[in-house]
Amino acid sequence: MEPKLKLYGFNNLTKTLSFNIYDVCYAKTEREQLDYVRYIDEQYNSERLTNILCKVTEMIGAKVLSISKQDYDPQGASVTLLVSEEYKVKNNMKGETVVGHLDKSHVTVHTYPEYHPENSIATFRVDIDVSTCGHISPLNTLDYLINSFDSDIITIDYRVRGFTRDMNGRKCFNDTEISSIQNFIDPGILKRYDALDVNVYQSNIFHSRMLIKDIVLQNYLFKLDSYELAPEERMLISENLRREMIEIYSGRNIFS
Repeated sequence: MEPKLKLYGFNNLTKTLSFNIYDVCYAKTEREQLDYVRYIDEQYNSERLTNILCKVTEMIGAKVLSISKQDYDPQGASVTLLVSEEYKVKNNMKGETVVGHLDKSHVTVHTYPEYHPENSIATFRVDIDVSTCGHISPLNTLDYLINSFDSDIITIDYRVRGFTRDMNGRKCFNDTEISSIQNFIDPGILKRYDALDVNVYQSNIFHSRMLIKDIVLQNYLFKLDSYELAPEERMLISENLRREMIEIYSGRNIFS
């Protein structure tokens, strides 16, 4: 842990991490597509998502103040946690310490299962937002979040807003040394992905997107065995999966 920057008063920087993952799957028939959506809906219901967010809250050193969660019909779930950071201000003259809470931070998650109407590709998307203030930094949660889901495509945004002051009164617009979000992801995880950065350093805005490198077809088949498929069909499915991933990763229609 790097030493904390000595500040005048307390740290009131606002840090926002937006984390999006996409899990892609091949479900051959309309029935299988609906079954996949139901399966995902059960696997990532609001109860499980709440447990994930509570772990994230613990990792950033915050305290849960309240939880709001909801499962939706026909599918999807949302969870919102209001969290706080304890901070201490010491009066050197009297030797007193005042402890309070910064009750302006929150963690949210939303899920969006859907499927392509023509090529039998189903997609499960998860959006997680971690907004914190003070010394709390959400960047140390990235490895845990990536490993908590089957992450084929990942987009991550990190932004620092506002300013605080050092002991000399000089404005401080960022208290974390950062040149890339990728620096906060385990190298072993990064090896599995092609990664691209789009950063606006002067505005403390950082963006990284990641695309899984290797597709093992069996891992993407829902209720199917790849050995039961003809080689031509296996090749076509793999091609459709990769095309879907590339378009999501690129954020635009390329093949359609």
